[in-house]
Amino acid sequence: MDIKENIISVKDRMARAAIKTGRNLEDITLVAVTKTVIPARIDEAIESGIRHIGENRVQEIRSKYPYIKNRVKWHLIGSLQTNKVKYIIDKVDIIHSLDRLSLAKEIDKRASMNGIVLPVLIQINVSKESTKSGIYIEELDDFLDQIQQFEHIRVKGLMTIAPLLDNAEKTRPYFAKLKEIYEDIKLRQYSNVTMEYLSMGMTNDFEIAIEEGANIVRIGRAIFGER
Repeated sequence: MDIKENIISVKDRMARAAIKTGRNLEDITLVAVTKTVIPARIDEAIESGIRHIGENRVQEIRSKYPYIKNRVKWHLIGSLQTNKVKYIIDKVDIIHSLDRLSLAKEIDKRASMNGIVLPVLIQINVSKESTKSGIYIEELDDFLDQIQQFEHIRVKGLMTIAPLLDNAEKTRPYFAKLKEIYEDIKLRQYSNVTMEYLSMGMTNDFEIAIEEGANIVRIGRAIFGER
C-alpha cells in the first residue's frame, strides 16, 4: 500500500465531492484514522501531508504520542470511558465522542486542572442503532442545556457514524438529518456552543457525507489499507 498515493486519491475524491456543494478541498478537514497503525506508517502519512490523525482508543494515543507528539492535531474519535479522560486530556486537540453528561463533567474537571478549554463534538446516534454510541436526536436539546454549566469545554459541532449499508447512497438521509440539526443549533445562543464542525463520513461513505455538508471526514482504510 502506497500511503502517499492513497492520500492523493482520497483528497481528489474529497475535492470532487466538495465542488458539488460549492466548496473546495480546503474547506474539509481530513482526519487520518490511525487505529492499529504503527508510528512509522503514521510518519509516512505526515510526510505526505496529513495534519490531523484520529484515534479510537486511549491506549493507542498514550503509546504513540511519544513518537508523534504535536506534529499533528490529535482527534479522539472513539468511545471514551470517563476514567480514562485523565490520560489524554493533555494530548488531544479535540474529542469527537461526547455522548453523556458524566463524560462532559469529567472532561471539564480535567481540563480545568490542566488550565485548558477543550473543544468537543457531541456524538449523535442518528440511526438509533443499539451497537453505536451517541445520544438520540430527541435528547439533544436537553443535553445542550445541561452542558452550559461547564466552563472548560467548548462544543464545536456534531459527529455521527452512519450505518454500514450495502450502498453508500443509502446513508445520505442520516447525514442530511444531522446537517439540518447542525444548522438549527447555529441559530441559537449558548454560552459554550458554536457549530463549526460537522464530523461525518468514513472510508465507505465520505463522499456522500461531504455532499451533505460534512467538513471533517475520518478515513482509515482508504489511506492505510486493511489492517
